Amino acid sequence: MAISFSIWTRILKHKQEVKVKTKLFISVLLLCSAFSFAQTLTGQKIGFVNTDVILEQFSEAIKAQSDLDAWIAKQTAKRDSMTTELQTEYVGYQQKAETMTKDQLQAAQQSLVQKEAAIKEFEQQKFGQGGEIYQKRNEFFGPIEQKIRNAISEVAKSEGMNFIFDKTDTLPVLLYTDDTFDITFKVLDKLKRG
Repeated sequence: MAISFSIWTRILKHKQEVKVKTKLFISVLLLCSAFSFAQTLTGQKIGFVNTDVILEQFSEAIKAQSDLDAWIAKQTAKRDSMTTELQTEYVGYQQKAETMTKDQLQAAQQSLVQKEAAIKEFEQQKFGQGGEIYQKRNEFFGPIEQKIRNAISEVAKSEGMNFIFDKTDTLPVLLYTDDTFDITFKVLDKLKRG
């Protein structure tokens, strides 16, 4: 039983009409969604802050950075001292290796391996991922970050802002900004006044 050519043409034509209608429906739906989204943004006030500037100029943040730097310097000095001790012991080992007995060689090598492992463990504990450096950073900067968030929130509410973005020098979030909405110095002023 063969289907005539005219029936196939009507079937294909119908499929094409369905595709066109579907595409038209999706296009209208997207256009309506975009228009609806644009309507919701009308009248919205958007502002931005540069937290790098705030952290560079806010005295509590400057002190916290100084304290963190001092802690890092202390830990680095301790690691350097351990490394120097290992290097000194290694040089002594090389100088005396030919005169040592087999047991002395083995004990000296084991001591060197243990000291090297201790240095690696120290580095991991202090500077590794999730190490003490992150805990110290949170300890020093946690309260300051909370103050900055509170100040941003208060300034944004008083200015009638709907959105605030962070525009830092290292990782800018916005590609274009109108400086009339920059509230960085208002937030900094709020922080300095308490």
